[in-house]
Amino acid sequence: MQTMQWTLSVLIVIFLAFSLYFSVRYRREQEPKRRGLYSARMNIFMGLMLVVIAVSQLFFFEDSATRRIFGTVCLLLGLFNLFAGIRNHNLFSRK
Repeated sequence: MQTMQWTLSVLIVIFLAFSLYFSVRYRREQEPKRRGLYSARMNIFMGLMLVVIAVSQLFFFEDSATRRIFGTVCLLLGLFNLFAGIRNHNLFSRK
């Protein structure tokens, strides 16, 4: 159980780092196609990070209504960001 929590924490930090990296690249890029690709990748990693946060909140801590609501909101936002990022990445990579 402890190993799984540690692994999820490491994944959260890795996904956060990639999200920040692509956020900086997105803001500095001038070309629209590359800017869109960086934005899509940022959304993908942000979505993955939110899904991992939701999993950790829903399954690895004591159960409470607040944790359940927070985990559900993170899961929904994460899935939305993930699917929007994948859709936009496919759209911009075809241009």
